[in-house]
Amino acid sequence: MQNKEKIQTLRSQLQLFLDRLDHLDPEEASLADIDQLIQLIEKMEKDII
Repeated sequence: MQNKEKIQTLRSQLQLFLDRLDHLDPEEASLADIDQLIQLIEKMEKDII
């Protein structure tokens, strides 16, 4: 994957992460919700390598 494609993919994933984070109510968040956010971050890490 070229750098330009990697950057675009990373931007899309980051936007998805931020959208989920914005809609997450700290009082209502479950461990599963937090785990999904962590999985998104781990996927972004793998995609930039």
